[in-house]
Amino acid sequence: MRPSLVRLGGRSAWKGALTAKKSPVCFLIPTAGPYFVAFPNLREARENGEAIKTQARSCTILPNFVGLKFEIHNGKHYIPLMVTDKMVGHKLGEFAPTRKPFSYKCVARNVLEAIC
Repeated sequence: MRPSLVRLGGRSAWKGALTAKKSPVCFLIPTAGPYFVAFPNLREARENGEAIKTQARSCTILPNFVGLKFEIHNGKHYIPLMVTDKMVGHKLGEFAPTRKPFSYKCVARNVLEAIC
């Protein structure tokens, strides 16, 4: 038997080892905690009231962010956001949608009347 299959328990090497989500038999893997990006201009933004531009959509909102203004990149534009108490613990990207909702095109009435 090949040594890689013994180590992975008969599982393909490209699939990787089983984790707790895939199998309840495996050990739980501890997480590192909330993902946080250090904003170097956080103090200046709090004093001046200016917005912090960021592309870190996966950054967790911390309690000391309450009252700050952020501009979160959605892939095309920066979406303004004012952080409130209810947003603590969520990710910045949850409040900046990346996709536009679908809307049907408006058709002029005279075109509809010509068809009927």
